[in-house]
Amino acid sequence: MQHNGLRLKALKAAFPHTIPIFAGFWFLGMTYGIYMNASGFSFWYPLAMSITIFGGSLEFVAVSMLLSRFAPVQTFVMALMIQARHLFYGISMLDKFKGMGWKRFYLIFGMCDESFSINYTAKIPQDVDRGWFMFFVTLLNQLYWVTGSTIGGLVGSLITFDTQGIEFVMTAMFVVIFLEQWLKEKRHYTAYIGLAAGIACLLIFGADSFLVPTMVCILALLTFLRKPIEKAGGFA
Repeated sequence: MQHNGLRLKALKAAFPHTIPIFAGFWFLGMTYGIYMNASGFSFWYPLAMSITIFGGSLEFVAVSMLLSRFAPVQTFVMALMIQARHLFYGISMLDKFKGMGWKRFYLIFGMCDESFSINYTAKIPQDVDRGWFMFFVTLLNQLYWVTGSTIGGLVGSLITFDTQGIEFVMTAMFVVIFLEQWLKEKRHYTAYIGLAAGIACLLIFGADSFLVPTMVCILALLTFLRKPIEKAGGFA
């Protein structure tokens, strides 16, 4: 009974922090589910992918991967590049996950941008178990995404109007991410590097094969130019 009380208290403390995530995840998740259905996949695909992958950007990209020719190496590199930021999230959470027992395995698996932001910055009340608080933040956020994408997959099969062009939602999502990063930066060196690398690789490799070379170029350039950019305040 005492353990149930601890878990319930942690759930009550965690839930309010996830309400803004609920609104965003349900909308974007349903869009993803409809997009999957319009691409020819049943609702089981967004359900399974949202449970096992649980990476919004990667899941959108995975649709085109599933429809393309079999290319395991390119798929692996693409997934690694898109989700590489989680390496830094994980390093930041090493101390916070100490002493979590079995819960740390799920916390590592389920850590997305939003869960990381809440668990890293939230002021957890002293009478609330820290491990269970982080666990419920992560679980609730994943449930929002899983249910949203599954509902989208189900609703997509009922939609009778033409959904041609809905795949543009992925382009729009990345444009918004780019604009948010642009607004955060005082100087836009990293954005210019990304744009230049993308345009150059598009011209060299073509529209079907430019994405992975672009991400490799961006990674190499940012690594090589890191100190000059930091000195100039380009990451601020």
